[in-house]
Amino acid sequence: MPFVPPGMHLLKGAIDCHVHCAPHLSGRSVNAFDAVRQAAAAGMRAIGIMCNFQNSSGLAALANDELGHLGVEAFGGLIMQPTAGGVTLEAARTAIGYGYGPGTGARFVSLPTHHTYHVAKREGRGPAFLETTFRVPENGVVPDPVPAIMDLCAAKDVVFDCGHVSGREAVALAEEAKRRGVTRVRTHCTRYAEDEIRVIVGTGAYAEFSFFVLTHATQVGLTHVDEEKHKIAANSVIQDFSPRIRAAGDRAILSTDAGVYLLPPPVEAFREYLMLVESEGFSEAEIRRMIRDNPAALFRIGPAPEG
Repeated sequence: MPFVPPGMHLLKGAIDCHVHCAPHLSGRSVNAFDAVRQAAAAGMRAIGIMCNFQNSSGLAALANDELGHLGVEAFGGLIMQPTAGGVTLEAARTAIGYGYGPGTGARFVSLPTHHTYHVAKREGRGPAFLETTFRVPENGVVPDPVPAIMDLCAAKDVVFDCGHVSGREAVALAEEAKRRGVTRVRTHCTRYAEDEIRVIVGTGAYAEFSFFVLTHATQVGLTHVDEEKHKIAANSVIQDFSPRIRAAGDRAILSTDAGVYLLPPPVEAFREYLMLVESEGFSEAEIRRMIRDNPAALFRIGPAPEG
């Protein structure tokens, strides 16, 4: 019998909602079609394609059109980096409608990842660059046009993603989104304090924890928003993650943030990540909730087609 690596059974029906694939400026281990084929071979249900440079909903729609018979649903969305139109209502509206007809456009609209004050300051960017970045001021008032973008997400029933902001900013954004009737909110809680995570999930938002920052890929400078290459600070051990994941309770989501050439392809990265999480005492039922039930509920992923 062929050798089956430990943990492969956990991937049956799983959803990796954070995959980066080619085409891209940085080297990638898979293109969009590879990512779908490999997910299908592992019995996964869906993948979420993310890109720091463009709206990925068209790429996802193309993958579904060509490979939908494999039973893996690809979905994409917009990260509002400057190269993708910036933080504007028009960019968000365009992304939601961009696909192969109704329902095939962006499944999420995200604030910037590497064009936020929080990340740019960590990268040591200069004052002129920092001045252009997104941030929520210390008074917690969410700046325009973000409230209007939240209203659009609520009306179109798509995910509002808080992007790579600080924990304080994510709390303010999640609370404002709730006030505005947004029922689908994703936050990236890998580095947040446990108390911040509890407040965030208390609003009904989901807390995502990605594999990338546990890996050796953090040792290499990569292109994220422009030609400058920067390293991402590592959370070097799974023990740093566990209390945060537990703080998120039944609103936690696990994803890979894989696809960069330095890491195994996303399916293998997912398996390795789940083995680390399981080693911390999380049960199979808890893991399945974090990789199947929760992302399916957040991104409106239905059951696999029969046949």
